[in-house]
Amino acid sequence: MIQKCGASRSPGILESAKATFLSNVSVARGMAFDVHFNPNWYVLFFAFLLAWLTLAFMRRKHIEKKEAKQQLVLGLVGSCALVTMEIFATLTNLWNYVPQNWPIILWPTYFVAILFGYQLLRFVERFFL
Repeated sequence: MIQKCGASRSPGILESAKATFLSNVSVARGMAFDVHFNPNWYVLFFAFLLAWLTLAFMRRKHIEKKEAKQQLVLGLVGSCALVTMEIFATLTNLWNYVPQNWPIILWPTYFVAILFGYQLLRFVERFFL
């Protein structure tokens, strides 16, 4: 495990998160991923990406270097949570994808949607504080 000097993180938390993520990935190995998917997924992905970039550009005077790191961490942690949700939901038949049709673009879209949500929250927050 890599830590910065002076970091006061509990080593158990990172190890536990890593083990949970890896166990979820091993569950997903039996599922079929599709790299040829409906072009509307690109529309959805780029809509979130452009919305995030627009809000980030509008807030550029208020964004600190620390906030960029927060967005990255939030995007990664949120994506792991959503991937876990997808794996659980498909394994328990809450919803299913046609065999050989689990669009791999789903997770980058989740990541960009989380970043957009962060920017939207900060943008709205500015009006009320």
